[in-house]
Amino acid sequence: MGFLIDTCVWIDVERGNLAPADVAEMTRNEEVYLSPVTLAELRFGIEVARSAAEKQRRLAAYRRLERKPILPIDGTTGEIFGSLAAAVRTSGSGHRYRTQDIWLASQAIQHGFGFLTRNQKDFDDLPGLSLVSYHLS
Repeated sequence: MGFLIDTCVWIDVERGNLAPADVAEMTRNEEVYLSPVTLAELRFGIEVARSAAEKQRRLAAYRRLERKPILPIDGTTGEIFGSLAAAVRTSGSGHRYRTQDIWLASQAIQHGFGFLTRNQKDFDDLPGLSLVSYHLS
């Protein structure tokens, strides 16, 4: 199988709230992948950092993550995204503010991967997603 990892997980690791060993345990030591969406969200965080020191810390974490395999977004991902976005809209949930979440879920579904997140409520209503979530104490 494999796991796509939500952006919040990498932020928790960077902040020291979650150990890399915890991620390995939750993903059952399966291969871990990144999404271009995650890279975009993390890059945004780098660019809006409040201080040079914070920017450097975030950039160092980003550089470490760039070594992970990156899943492409392709036509099949787009088809899955369209179906998921329609399902969310039809269910009455807001879909416009969840664009990144739906792209991430689309990639995980496309590749048959688990999806690890701390934000379970953001993904609970997405059909076909193999969701693994955790809570910080």
